[in-house]
Amino acid sequence: MKRFIAAAAAAVMLISAAGCGETNTNENDATNTSNVAAESDLAYIRDNGVMKIGYTIMAPLNYTDDSNELVGFETEFATAVCEKLGVQPEFQLIDWNSKEMELQAKSIDCIWNGLTITPERQESMSITDPYMENRQVLIVKSENVDTYTASVDGANVVAEAGSAGDELAQEDEFFANASYTAVQSQATALMDVASGTADVAIIDYIMALGSVGEGTDFTDLTIIDKGFSPEQYGVAFRKDSDVTAEVNKAMAELKADGTLQQIAEKYNIDELLLTEE
Repeated sequence: MKRFIAAAAAAVMLISAAGCGETNTNENDATNTSNVAAESDLAYIRDNGVMKIGYTIMAPLNYTDDSNELVGFETEFATAVCEKLGVQPEFQLIDWNSKEMELQAKSIDCIWNGLTITPERQESMSITDPYMENRQVLIVKSENVDTYTASVDGANVVAEAGSAGDELAQEDEFFANASYTAVQSQATALMDVASGTADVAIIDYIMALGSVGEGTDFTDLTIIDKGFSPEQYGVAFRKDSDVTAEVNKAMAELKADGTLQQIAEKYNIDELLLTEE
């Protein structure tokens, strides 16, 4: 009888141990799944239900209309992609010079605002396939076109800090003998030229198309296109983000069904869209 009781007790202990082991395994599996989800940018964004999009005011990409509503090519493009991802876009105005810090701090989930793809940026961020080609141009008062077309020697030149124009001003020989100042934004650069604080602004050609000349706030400013090297735009996410592949897929679908072309035509920049080879 004692041997029977002892055997029964041992059996109960074994069953209990097995049960505990199964519970620990399930808990470990749940923990592992949680860790994977926490490391997934896509899961993080979908759990939040929104994609926080970092932008600056840059017509015709992102700007406010007469009703104070945010509009523009990038605004509509990003909204269409978010719809495919099943999340809402949440646009957040950022300091362009601090964009990477805001991205890493998760103040924003992506930078979607005419971001030029460079090897340096690709090392620190995950960037989508390019969708548009751009270049840097000079903006001057119409009366000064002849003065600054051949040379900007001695001129006061401005460009947005941290932008492709900023890099061009500091590295291209054309600006070697100019007085250069980095300013807060491309809009600031335009206003500086309009007010006479600066002689020349370096900005994106895309922005120039929507900001300078007839029908804009800067009717007395003119574009000088020096044929500087072309650049390509992409959307930047956190390094190794799994959102990038999903956005590439959504972009390809919007290109294939003509949606992207329609949005670009609406803002008169369809000539700059990159087409399939």
